[in-house]
Amino acid sequence: MTANTSNTVRTRFAPSPTGYLHLGGARTALFSWAFARHHKGSFVLRIEDTDLERSTPEAVQAILDGMQWLSLQADEGPFYQMQRADRHKEVIAQMLEEGTAYHCYSTPAEVEQMREAAKAKGLKPKYDGTWRPEPGKTLPAIPEGRKPVVRFRNPAEGAVSWNDMLKGNITIENVELDDLIIARPDGTPTYNFCVVVDDWDMNITHVIRGDDHINNTPRQINILQALGAPIPEYGHVPMILGPDGQKLSKRHGAVNIMEYEKQGYLPEAMVNYLARLGWSHGDDEIFSREQLVEWFDTRNLSKSAAQWDPKKLNWVNAHYIKALDSKELQAHVLPRIHARGGNTQGLDMEAVLNLFKDRAETLEQLADNAMLFCAPFQPATEELRTQFLTDDAKRILADFAQSATGLDAWNAESIDALIKEMLDKHGIKMPQLGIPLRLAVTGQKQTPSIGAVLAIIGKETVMARLQAV
Repeated sequence: MTANTSNTVRTRFAPSPTGYLHLGGARTALFSWAFARHHKGSFVLRIEDTDLERSTPEAVQAILDGMQWLSLQADEGPFYQMQRADRHKEVIAQMLEEGTAYHCYSTPAEVEQMREAAKAKGLKPKYDGTWRPEPGKTLPAIPEGRKPVVRFRNPAEGAVSWNDMLKGNITIENVELDDLIIARPDGTPTYNFCVVVDDWDMNITHVIRGDDHINNTPRQINILQALGAPIPEYGHVPMILGPDGQKLSKRHGAVNIMEYEKQGYLPEAMVNYLARLGWSHGDDEIFSREQLVEWFDTRNLSKSAAQWDPKKLNWVNAHYIKALDSKELQAHVLPRIHARGGNTQGLDMEAVLNLFKDRAETLEQLADNAMLFCAPFQPATEELRTQFLTDDAKRILADFAQSATGLDAWNAESIDALIKEMLDKHGIKMPQLGIPLRLAVTGQKQTPSIGAVLAIIGKETVMARLQAV
C-alpha cells in the first residue's frame, strides 16, 4: 500500500445533501475538525451531491447552517462534487485507457440474475465479470443501442488491508469484492469513485467517518492503488444508539441538528456532549472547545457504540446556561421571549433571568418561565380565587399592602422581612400568605421566591393588583 508521507494533517467532512445534518453526521464533523485542529492541520468541507435525484439545495443549506451553528469552520470549502465532474470523467478516461476500468453492457436485470445464480451455488452474490477483459478472453458482441456502465477492474487475487485508527488491522480478500460501477450509463461518476478522486486531489491524509462506511473502504483503497495515489489513514467510528439500545431514529432525537437550536440548546453544550459520545479524556465531562482540541486523540475514541442520553444532554446544557454572563444570556433568551409575544420593556431582565437560570435545562424553558413577568397579567381563575382568596386571606393581604407602602427600599430582602413580620403578627404559616399573595399579584399559585418576584414586578404594580383583589 502506498503510504501518505505528508506531514500536514488534512481531514474532511463529506456529507451527502440528501437530508439534514443529523447527530451522527455532526459528531463525525466534530471529530474530523478536532483532529485537524489538534495537529494544526486543515479541515475540508465537501458536499457529495452526486445523487442527483435525492440531493436538494435545502439539504445543502441545512448542512451549512448546522456547521455554522456548531462553529465547525472549514479551512477549505465547501467544495461540491458535481462541480468537479470534468475531473472525475478525466480520471475515468485515464483508467479506461490504462485497463484498470472497462465498459460493461450487462443490464441491472442481468446482473441480478448473476447474483441469484451465485447464491444458488453457495457463492458470494456479485457481478460475474462477463465484460471484464482478460488475456485470451473473447468478449460478447456489444448490444445495439445499449449504453454501458464503467466498472473498476478490481484485483482478482490477494487482499486489501489497512490499519484502522479505531478497529486495528482489517483485511478483506479481493475475491469478496465486486467490480464496482464507477460511472453510470449517462456518464456520471458514482459516489465511491468521486470520493477517491476528491480525497486524492484534496490531499486528504486522515478519513474519520461512521463505520457504516467500512464496506466502502477496501474498494476505495483498491481504486487509489490503481491510480498510484497515496492512501489516507482511515478511522471508522461506531454508530450512536438510542437510549433503548436500538439504532438512533427520529423518535430518539435523530433530527436536524438545528432542531436542537430551536429547542433551546447552546452550541457549546452540543459540542461538549457530542464529543463525549464515543470519545473521552479521563473522567472529564465538561470541557471547553479549546480543551477538546488540545486533548483530542483518536486513541481515546471508543470502539463500541455510544448511547444517546437526552437527560445527560440537558444536564450539560444547564451547566452552560448557568455559566453565561447576563449579556450573553439575554442575547439568547430575549428573542425567544419576543417570539412568544412577551414584552421586556421596563423590566430588569437580568434579575428576571437570574431568578430562573439555575433551574433551566434549556433556553426555551427559561423563556417560558420569564413569561411570568413578560406576558400580560392574567388574573387567577375563579376556582383558585374561591379556594385561596378567602375573606381571611384578603384581610391579611390588605394588612400586607398597608405595611408595604411604608417600605423604604423595594427589594427582595425588605419584602421577605415584611412577609416574615406578617406571618408572626397573624400567627400563620407561609402558604397562608404566600399562595394568596402569588395569586393576587401574578395570577399563579406557584412562582419562585415571592420576595424576588414582587421586587421585579415593582411596587406600583404590586400595590395596584393587591387593591384589585
